[in-house]
Amino acid sequence: MTDVDMAYTRLGRTGLEVSRLCLGCMNFGSAREWMLDDRDRSIDLVREALDSGVNFLDTANAYSRGESEEIVGEAIESYDREELVLATKVYFPMGEGPNKSGLSRKHILDQVENSLDRLGTDYIDLYQIHRWDPDVEIEETLSALDSLVESGKVRYLGASTMSAYQFTRALYTADVEGYERFACMQPEYNAVDRHEEANLLPVCAGEGVGVIPWSPLAGGFLAGKYDRDAEVPEGSRAETDDYTENRFTDENWDVLDAVREVAAEVDATPAQVSLAWLLHKEVVDAPIVGPRTERHLRENLQAVELDLTDEQLDRIEAPKTPRWPAPGKD
Repeated sequence: MTDVDMAYTRLGRTGLEVSRLCLGCMNFGSAREWMLDDRDRSIDLVREALDSGVNFLDTANAYSRGESEEIVGEAIESYDREELVLATKVYFPMGEGPNKSGLSRKHILDQVENSLDRLGTDYIDLYQIHRWDPDVEIEETLSALDSLVESGKVRYLGASTMSAYQFTRALYTADVEGYERFACMQPEYNAVDRHEEANLLPVCAGEGVGVIPWSPLAGGFLAGKYDRDAEVPEGSRAETDDYTENRFTDENWDVLDAVREVAAEVDATPAQVSLAWLLHKEVVDAPIVGPRTERHLRENLQAVELDLTDEQLDRIEAPKTPRWPAPGKD
């Protein structure tokens, strides 16, 4: 167990208390080369996070086609369910053929039952739409989600990764029609991917929506494991995944240089400084960390106790100007 005094916050305007770091469980499974394809080690990692004060776990039905949810379900069997905040998602394909993906009423109602079974629980604390579905009217999606809250199978609703217009439309529609509204947004956000500062984050701040950023270390780039003029390390995520390698730009290297400078000043690691940068953002509730080893988990958790000055925060931000759409994402 990591010797960290975990902090907690309320998610957006809800009364739900979550740890300042959320354990992301996308790495648990066998879908890609860089994942932790070891069920026992994955379970041990979840349990160490819980024993260290993390009470917030994020997964999705599509992560390794349900493997991640099954691992999470097994890992939490001996823990007090009332203390845990389980989050999962729906949207991406879960098989071939019609009605196996998207945000139709049928797919949502089918998939929530499957997620409940894999997680081994009677309810999901935070049920999130993984993406916006352009082929389904938002009223149908919201009506289906609202029925899950009414039935008690879901406690809160969340969304992830869309335009500010789409999210605002969803919130407005929920208000007008009397549906449960989204309490939480899961955007891509870190010190090199700051496009949401010009898109979703102002909406979240104005509407009191909780923010739980995914990829807070930019696929490992901000952990400092890569160097500007060096070969990609063998076995690293960047070797097999374009997501991380796409961060190798001059602007982003300049940000990483600043992160490393600050890390040396505060006797911390680049990963800890990058997470602390997010934790200093008023709009951010709980970054979603995705460690694959106990060492990385312990390193990440210690970021909760790290204080940075305004000057240090500004120095990390100086090389980037947030733009929407972000280059390469439009």
